[in-house]
Amino acid sequence: MILVRHGRSVANTSGVLAGRSPGVALDDKGRAQAAELVTRLGTCVEQITAVARSPLQRCGETVAPLLAAIAEQTGREVPEVVVDDLAEVDYGSWTNRPLKDLLTEPLWKVVQQHPSAAVFPDGEGLSQVQSRAVAAIRRLDRELGGPDGSGVWVACSHGDVIKSVISDAMGAHLDTFQRIVVEPASISIIRYGATRPYVQTVNNTAVISIPSPPSTTNGAATSDDATIGGETGTDEARARPADGVGSSSADADDATARGADGTARRPATSAQAPAGRG
Repeated sequence: MILVRHGRSVANTSGVLAGRSPGVALDDKGRAQAAELVTRLGTCVEQITAVARSPLQRCGETVAPLLAAIAEQTGREVPEVVVDDLAEVDYGSWTNRPLKDLLTEPLWKVVQQHPSAAVFPDGEGLSQVQSRAVAAIRRLDRELGGPDGSGVWVACSHGDVIKSVISDAMGAHLDTFQRIVVEPASISIIRYGATRPYVQTVNNTAVISIPSPPSTTNGAATSDDATIGGETGTDEARARPADGVGSSSADADDATARGADGTARRPATSAQAPAGRG
C-alpha cells in the first residue's frame, strides 16, 4: 500500500491552519509535485489497482495526474475511491487561525508532547483521527491488497493522518508520532502481512520501487516472519524457512542510518513538529 501526502497547498505556505476548509488548492509547486508523482512511481504505475483519497480538494488534485497516467499507460481506468475517514483532522475552532497565534495556546504543548490526549476545541482528538484512519486503511487493504498484502494501491491523505497510520504500523504509541516526518507529496509504503505490518518506506521524495512480498523459491516454505539480521536485498531472502529463522549478510545496524528505501535519513531540523498544515 502506497501512502501519498498531497502536494504543497496554498495553506502550507500561508501560515494558517486550513484544516477541512473548502477550496484549499495546490499551489504551483504542489501541482508540479503531483505531475512528478507519476515519474517517481515509475513502473509501479502499471501495478496500481485503485486510488483512495481524502475528500478534500488538494488530495483530488494530487492524484488526478496519476489516474490519467494509469489510463494512458495501461488502457484501463482504476477506481478513485473517496474515503471520508482519510480526511484531514477536524481542528474545530482552531481552523483558519494563524499558526503563530496557536503557539501560545496551552493545547499546543499537548499536541507536541502528549498528542494522544489532544482534543481540538469543537473538533476531534488525535486518538480519534488515528482510530478512523487506521480502520479505513486496514479495511481498504483487505479489499485491495489481497490476502498477503501484495496488491498495489494508493491512499492520498494528510500529514498528521498519515503519521498516525505509520505510527500504528510501527507498533509505536501515538505519543511518538511527532517524531515521524511526512513532507508534501512524499511517499510511504506499508505492507500489511498476515502477522504484522511492514513499514518499507517513509517520507520518500525520490523515485521508488515496490518491494516484493514473501514468495516461494526453490521449494522453500513461504513465511511472513522478518529476516533475522535484516533483509539482504535478494529475492531468495524472501523465501524463508517455515519457522521464520533466516540469515543475512546485511549489517542490521545499517537500518538505523538509512531509511527503507536505502537513502540516508535526514536529521530533524526543528524541535517542534508543525501542527497539521496538511
